[in-house]
Amino acid sequence: MWTGNRDTGLTGIRSRKQHRCYGMGLGVMLVDDVYPGFPGDMRNASAYPFPVQYDIVRGIGFDDLIFAEDKSACVGPIVEAARRLQDMGCRAIAAECGYFAYFQREVADAVDVPVFMSSLLQAPLARTVVGAHRSVGLMVAFRDHLTDAHLRAVGIDPAADHPLAGIAESGLCPTLVRLYDEPDPALREASYEVVEHEVVTLARQFRERHPRMGAMVLECGAVQPFARAVQRHIDIPVFSWGTLLDYAYGVVAHRDYYGHV
Repeated sequence: MWTGNRDTGLTGIRSRKQHRCYGMGLGVMLVDDVYPGFPGDMRNASAYPFPVQYDIVRGIGFDDLIFAEDKSACVGPIVEAARRLQDMGCRAIAAECGYFAYFQREVADAVDVPVFMSSLLQAPLARTVVGAHRSVGLMVAFRDHLTDAHLRAVGIDPAADHPLAGIAESGLCPTLVRLYDEPDPALREASYEVVEHEVVTLARQFRERHPRMGAMVLECGAVQPFARAVQRHIDIPVFSWGTLLDYAYGVVAHRDYYGHV
Protein backbone atom coordinates (compact mmCIF):
# COMPACT_ATOMS: atom_id res chain seq x y z
CA MET A 1 0.00 0.00 0.00
CA TRP A 2 2.79 2.42 0.86
CA THR A 3 5.93 2.89 -1.20
CA GLY A 4 9.21 4.47 -0.17
CA ASN A 5 9.75 6.24 3.11
CA ARG A 6 8.62 9.72 4.00
CA ASP A 7 7.82 12.41 1.46
CA THR A 8 11.24 13.88 0.64
CA GLY A 9 9.62 17.30 0.45
CA LEU A 10 8.74 17.01 4.15
CA THR A 11 11.56 18.79 5.93
CA GLY A 12 9.83 19.95 9.10
CA ILE A 13 6.57 20.02 11.02
CA ARG A 14 4.29 22.71 12.39
CA SER A 15 0.92 22.83 14.06
CA ARG A 16 -2.11 23.21 11.85
CA LYS A 17 -5.16 25.10 13.01
CA GLN A 18 -7.44 22.95 15.22
CA HIS A 19 -5.70 19.72 14.20
CA ARG A 20 -5.29 17.17 16.97
CA CYS A 21 -3.82 14.41 14.77
CA TYR A 22 -1.55 14.38 11.75
CA GLY A 23 -1.17 12.19 8.69
CA MET A 24 -4.93 11.83 8.59
CA GLY A 25 -6.91 10.99 5.48
CA LEU A 26 -10.67 11.07 5.05
CA GLY A 27 -13.25 11.48 7.79
CA VAL A 28 -16.42 9.44 7.31
CA MET A 29 -19.66 10.11 9.15
CA LEU A 30 -21.69 7.03 10.08
CA VAL A 31 -25.35 6.88 11.00
CA ASP A 32 -26.11 5.68 14.52
CA ASP A 33 -27.29 2.21 13.41
CA VAL A 34 -25.71 -1.23 13.61
CA TYR A 35 -25.24 -3.34 10.50
CA PRO A 36 -22.31 -5.28 9.05
CA GLY A 37 -20.36 -4.22 5.98
CA PHE A 38 -18.27 -6.25 3.54
CA PRO A 39 -14.86 -4.86 2.52
CA GLY A 40 -15.66 -1.92 0.28
CA ASP A 41 -18.69 -0.94 2.35
CA MET A 42 -18.34 2.58 3.67
CA ARG A 43 -18.22 1.37 7.27
CA ASN A 44 -15.56 -1.28 6.69
CA ALA A 45 -12.18 0.43 6.99
CA SER A 46 -10.07 -2.53 5.92
CA ALA A 47 -10.19 -2.01 2.16
CA TYR A 48 -9.22 1.65 1.91
CA PRO A 49 -5.70 2.47 0.62
CA PHE A 50 -5.57 5.62 2.78
CA PRO A 51 -6.30 6.47 6.42
CA VAL A 52 -9.98 6.62 7.36
CA GLN A 53 -11.35 8.16 10.57
CA TYR A 54 -14.96 7.47 11.55
CA ASP A 55 -17.36 9.51 13.63
CA ILE A 56 -20.91 8.51 14.54
CA VAL A 57 -23.73 11.01 14.06
CA ARG A 58 -25.17 10.35 17.49
CA GLY A 59 -28.91 9.87 17.67
CA ILE A 60 -29.44 9.90 13.90
CA GLY A 61 -30.33 6.56 12.32
CA PHE A 62 -31.34 5.61 8.80
CA ASP A 63 -34.99 6.31 9.60
CA ASP A 64 -34.16 9.89 10.55
CA LEU A 65 -31.82 10.43 7.63
CA ILE A 66 -33.85 8.85 4.84
CA PHE A 67 -37.52 8.58 5.80
CA ALA A 68 -38.26 11.60 8.00
CA GLU A 69 -39.98 14.35 6.04
CA ASP A 70 -38.71 17.00 8.44
CA LYS A 71 -34.95 16.57 8.54
CA SER A 72 -34.17 19.67 10.59
CA ALA A 73 -33.31 17.57 13.65
CA CYS A 74 -30.46 15.98 11.67
CA VAL A 75 -28.60 19.18 10.91
CA GLY A 76 -27.07 19.82 14.34
CA PRO A 77 -25.71 16.28 14.96
CA ILE A 78 -24.37 16.03 11.40
CA VAL A 79 -22.56 19.36 11.57
CA GLU A 80 -21.15 18.46 15.00
CA ALA A 81 -19.79 15.17 13.63
CA ALA A 82 -18.21 17.00 10.70
CA ARG A 83 -16.52 19.47 13.03
CA ARG A 84 -15.18 16.67 15.22
CA LEU A 85 -13.65 15.02 12.17
CA GLN A 86 -12.14 18.31 11.09
CA ASP A 87 -10.69 18.90 14.54
CA MET A 88 -9.25 15.40 14.51
CA GLY A 89 -7.23 16.46 11.50
CA CYS A 90 -9.12 14.86 8.60
CA ARG A 91 -8.25 16.44 5.29
CA ALA A 92 -11.72 15.89 3.80
CA ILE A 93 -15.09 14.70 5.05
CA ALA A 94 -17.48 12.16 3.56
CA ALA A 95 -20.52 10.23 4.79
CA GLU A 96 -21.57 6.62 4.49
CA CYS A 97 -24.98 7.05 2.91
CA GLY A 98 -25.83 8.87 -0.29
CA TYR A 99 -28.87 10.44 1.36
CA PHE A 100 -26.50 12.67 3.31
CA ALA A 101 -26.63 14.62 0.04
CA TYR A 102 -29.48 16.58 1.60
CA PHE A 103 -26.96 18.26 3.92
CA GLN A 104 -24.09 18.89 1.48
CA ARG A 105 -24.38 22.66 1.60
CA GLU A 106 -24.88 22.94 5.36
CA VAL A 107 -21.82 20.84 6.13
CA ALA A 108 -19.61 22.46 3.49
CA ASP A 109 -20.51 25.86 4.94
CA ALA A 110 -19.75 24.71 8.50
CA VAL A 111 -16.19 23.38 8.08
CA ASP A 112 -12.95 24.42 6.40
CA VAL A 113 -12.12 21.17 4.61
CA PRO A 114 -13.66 19.75 1.42
CA VAL A 115 -16.94 17.90 1.92
CA PHE A 116 -18.16 14.92 -0.13
CA MET A 117 -21.51 13.98 1.37
CA SER A 118 -22.83 11.71 -1.39
CA SER A 119 -21.60 9.62 -4.29
CA LEU A 120 -24.32 11.42 -6.26
CA LEU A 121 -21.92 14.38 -6.46
CA GLN A 122 -20.45 12.52 -9.43
CA ALA A 123 -23.65 12.57 -11.48
CA PRO A 124 -23.04 16.01 -13.05
CA LEU A 125 -19.52 14.89 -14.02
CA ALA A 126 -20.91 11.67 -15.49
CA ARG A 127 -23.48 13.66 -17.49
CA THR A 128 -20.67 15.79 -18.91
CA VAL A 129 -18.36 12.97 -19.92
CA VAL A 130 -20.93 10.67 -21.58
CA GLY A 131 -22.49 13.36 -23.76
CA ALA A 132 -26.00 14.66 -24.23
CA HIS A 133 -27.03 11.65 -26.33
CA ARG A 134 -26.58 9.30 -23.33
CA SER A 135 -28.32 9.15 -19.96
CA VAL A 136 -26.79 8.59 -16.51
CA GLY A 137 -28.62 6.06 -14.36
CA LEU A 138 -28.83 6.46 -10.61
CA MET A 139 -29.13 3.24 -8.58
CA VAL A 140 -30.32 4.35 -5.16
CA ALA A 141 -31.40 2.62 -1.97
CA PHE A 142 -34.92 4.07 -1.77
CA ARG A 143 -36.15 5.65 -4.97
CA ASP A 144 -39.31 7.00 -3.35
CA HIS A 145 -37.30 8.96 -0.79
CA LEU A 146 -34.82 10.65 -3.12
CA THR A 147 -36.22 14.15 -3.52
CA ASP A 148 -35.42 17.10 -5.74
CA ALA A 149 -33.85 18.71 -2.67
CA HIS A 150 -31.32 15.86 -2.46
CA LEU A 151 -30.48 16.24 -6.13
CA ARG A 152 -30.14 20.01 -6.16
CA ALA A 153 -27.92 19.98 -3.08
CA VAL A 154 -25.26 18.02 -4.99
CA GLY A 155 -25.62 19.92 -8.26
CA ILE A 156 -28.02 17.60 -10.11
CA ASP A 157 -30.74 19.18 -12.22
CA PRO A 158 -33.92 17.22 -11.36
CA ALA A 159 -35.04 17.70 -14.96
CA ALA A 160 -31.89 16.09 -16.40
CA ASP A 161 -31.97 12.64 -17.96
CA HIS A 162 -31.28 10.49 -14.91
CA PRO A 163 -33.23 7.21 -14.87
CA LEU A 164 -33.73 5.94 -11.33
CA ALA A 165 -33.67 2.41 -9.91
CA GLY A 166 -34.64 1.84 -6.29
CA ILE A 167 -32.93 -1.07 -4.58
CA ALA A 168 -35.71 -1.49 -2.02
CA GLU A 169 -38.56 -0.87 -4.45
CA SER A 170 -37.19 -3.29 -7.06
CA GLY A 171 -37.84 -6.37 -4.91
CA LEU A 172 -34.65 -7.89 -6.36
CA CYS A 173 -32.38 -7.30 -3.36
CA PRO A 174 -34.18 -8.75 -0.31
CA THR A 175 -30.98 -9.92 1.41
CA LEU A 176 -29.35 -6.52 1.15
CA VAL A 177 -32.49 -4.72 2.31
CA ARG A 178 -32.77 -7.01 5.36
CA LEU A 179 -29.41 -5.69 6.58
CA TYR A 180 -31.28 -2.45 7.24
CA ASP A 181 -34.80 -3.68 7.92
CA GLU A 182 -34.16 -6.55 10.36
CA PRO A 183 -35.24 -5.22 13.79
CA ASP A 184 -32.72 -7.34 15.69
CA PRO A 185 -29.15 -6.23 14.82
CA ALA A 186 -27.85 -9.65 15.89
CA LEU A 187 -29.76 -11.19 12.97
CA ARG A 188 -28.40 -8.83 10.32
CA GLU A 189 -26.29 -11.17 8.22
CA ALA A 190 -25.82 -11.96 4.56
CA SER A 191 -23.89 -14.12 2.10
CA TYR A 192 -21.52 -12.19 -0.17
CA GLU A 193 -22.41 -14.29 -3.20
CA VAL A 194 -26.15 -13.86 -2.61
CA VAL A 195 -25.96 -10.09 -2.28
CA GLU A 196 -23.65 -9.80 -5.28
CA HIS A 197 -26.12 -11.77 -7.39
CA GLU A 198 -29.00 -9.54 -6.26
CA VAL A 199 -27.15 -6.31 -6.97
CA VAL A 200 -25.87 -7.46 -10.36
CA THR A 201 -29.34 -8.67 -11.37
CA LEU A 202 -30.83 -5.28 -10.56
CA ALA A 203 -28.06 -3.42 -12.38
CA ARG A 204 -28.43 -5.57 -15.50
CA GLN A 205 -32.19 -5.13 -15.63
CA PHE A 206 -31.82 -1.39 -15.03
CA ARG A 207 -29.34 -1.13 -17.88
CA GLU A 208 -31.54 -3.22 -20.20
CA ARG A 209 -34.55 -0.96 -19.52
CA HIS A 210 -32.49 2.08 -20.49
CA PRO A 211 -30.33 1.21 -23.50
CA ARG A 212 -29.23 4.86 -23.86
CA MET A 213 -27.56 4.71 -20.45
CA GLY A 214 -23.92 5.77 -20.80
CA ALA A 215 -22.92 5.54 -17.14
CA MET A 216 -24.34 4.44 -13.80
CA VAL A 217 -23.91 6.04 -10.38
CA LEU A 218 -24.27 3.80 -7.32
CA GLU A 219 -25.63 5.82 -4.42
CA CYS A 220 -25.64 3.21 -1.68
CA GLY A 221 -22.45 2.61 0.32
CA ALA A 222 -23.46 -1.01 0.92
CA VAL A 223 -23.42 -1.63 -2.85
CA GLN A 224 -19.83 -0.44 -3.24
CA PRO A 225 -18.32 -3.93 -2.62
CA PHE A 226 -20.08 -5.12 -5.78
CA ALA A 227 -19.25 -2.18 -8.05
CA ARG A 228 -16.66 -4.12 -10.03
CA ALA A 229 -19.06 -7.03 -10.53
CA VAL A 230 -21.73 -4.59 -11.73
CA GLN A 231 -19.31 -3.08 -14.22
CA ARG A 232 -18.28 -6.49 -15.55
CA HIS A 233 -21.90 -7.22 -16.42
CA ILE A 234 -23.13 -3.88 -17.76
CA ASP A 235 -19.84 -2.76 -19.37
CA ILE A 236 -20.29 1.00 -18.96
CA PRO A 237 -18.58 3.51 -16.64
CA VAL A 238 -19.64 2.99 -13.02
CA PHE A 239 -19.35 5.79 -10.49
CA SER A 240 -19.50 4.76 -6.84
CA TRP A 241 -18.46 5.76 -3.35
CA GLY A 242 -15.13 4.12 -4.13
CA THR A 243 -14.42 6.33 -7.12
CA LEU A 244 -15.51 9.41 -5.17
CA LEU A 245 -13.32 8.66 -2.14
CA ASP A 246 -10.31 7.86 -4.29
CA TYR A 247 -10.82 11.22 -5.97
CA ALA A 248 -11.40 13.04 -2.68
CA TYR A 249 -8.21 11.72 -1.15
CA GLY A 250 -6.22 12.56 -4.27
CA VAL A 251 -7.50 16.13 -4.10
CA VAL A 252 -6.36 16.70 -0.50
CA ALA A 253 -3.26 14.45 -0.46
CA HIS A 254 -1.96 14.42 -3.99
CA ARG A 255 0.28 11.50 -4.80
CA ASP A 256 3.85 11.92 -5.99
CA TYR A 257 5.11 10.32 -9.18
CA TYR A 258 7.92 7.83 -9.49
CA GLY A 259 9.21 6.63 -12.83
CA HIS A 260 11.85 7.18 -15.43
CA VAL A 261 12.49 9.01 -18.70
